Amino acid sequence: MFRTVEVPLWALLLLVGFAAVTFASHFLFPSVRWFFRRWAERLVARLNARLVQPIEPFKLAHRMDTVNRVIHDPDVARAILDHAREKGVPEQVAFETARRYAREIVPGFSALLYFGVATRLAQWLSRSLYRIRVSGEAEAMEGIDPQATIVFVLNHRSNMDYVLVTWLVARRAALAYAVGEWARRWPLGSLIRAMGGYFVRRRDLNPLYRKVLARYVQIATENGVTQAIFPEGRLSRDGSLHAPKLGLLSYIIADHAAGATRDVVLVPVAVNYERVLEDRGLIAAQAGAVNPFRLRWWMVARYLGRHLQLRVTGRFTRFGYAAVVFGRPMSLHRFLWSGHDDPAADLGAALMRRIEEVLPVLPMALVCEALVGGARDVATIAERLSKRATALQDAGHIVHAEARDARQATLIALRMLEVRNVVALHGDRISVTSDLEPILGFYARTLPRSHGGAASNEGSTKDTWGSIRS
Repeated sequence: MFRTVEVPLWALLLLVGFAAVTFASHFLFPSVRWFFRRWAERLVARLNARLVQPIEPFKLAHRMDTVNRVIHDPDVARAILDHAREKGVPEQVAFETARRYAREIVPGFSALLYFGVATRLAQWLSRSLYRIRVSGEAEAMEGIDPQATIVFVLNHRSNMDYVLVTWLVARRAALAYAVGEWARRWPLGSLIRAMGGYFVRRRDLNPLYRKVLARYVQIATENGVTQAIFPEGRLSRDGSLHAPKLGLLSYIIADHAAGATRDVVLVPVAVNYERVLEDRGLIAAQAGAVNPFRLRWWMVARYLGRHLQLRVTGRFTRFGYAAVVFGRPMSLHRFLWSGHDDPAADLGAALMRRIEEVLPVLPMALVCEALVGGARDVATIAERLSKRATALQDAGHIVHAEARDARQATLIALRMLEVRNVVALHGDRISVTSDLEPILGFYARTLPRSHGGAASNEGSTKDTWGSIRS
């Protein structure tokens, strides 16, 4: 028993390795997991004490627990049987397909990453790129039932929308976003999942996938998860508001009509920018270009290097305003109670109308509208800008401007366009670069269209720009 046994070095190392793994898995890891679990619970308790809408237990559940809850849902189980019969495959194969869909959709929320890193990074990035203006949040959120599920409904101008709104509502709740499949690439996909985002396909939308997605959205809504959705479905490629796509809204309505007890309050949010980061790619997509959004790593590196160079040398200037306005909230209980032949279509249209009602007005869009209308001197553009701003303000829109008068606001916007080589200033005269004219049209269409177009002459000719600054 006490004899010396000679073994090869590789065998000794293997035995020591197995012993170390066994010790860690049975003694060390449980203690470490317990420590971090208790720490995470204390963190969540502190966050919930300051959040208006506390983080829901459903959102904090282990990701695989939520995946199993979705795929064992009775509606999903029936969809699995239908899929197996339709495709002529064994039920187990259909079940594994549903599991794959659920793993693709369901997020794994991290409160530490969301509030400790993401919201702070979002705040820094938003403020470093834009002058942020926010209106109507207190009025919109006042009086909402604290037990209701809140769904923010936004128009989709830029991928900055995710960043901007994540930060703006961080003191109220943790948002769950519906994100397109473009963001599933590593490492972005893991980061978005940890922030509570869930992925939605635009292709291969077979009935089984739709059912898995629908049940996840419905279960999350039933459990009070605060969400943000973009009913337009994708970025606006021409700058204007578009008709809503009804997928996610129809899922929420279908479950609510089936007898959900928790009300859902939909809060319209209108977003506008003086500079959309992706504007040239969006315009190319509208023109039918092939793969207009395809980015190479060297393109990203080149852009970041240029941006860093501008910041280090002090030549970087922000991209103007990013304005967010919260509109009139809508109770889903009351909406469905009033009766509708097509609830999803009527709800989508009503929400888009409420977004347009509060769409913020920015000087860049007014200047671009005047340029599209044929104005080619500063005085004419300033006059048109003043009239249009007054008319839009009278219609209830918020007009943002830092300048003291219309002429100064016009010159600031023109210089921003000149930096991008869209226009050239020759004293008070302006020339437009012909191949960049679509950029002017893009921003002109970001204005509300229900209160007149470029030719509109509503309002007094008196320069009231100073009275409508925000």
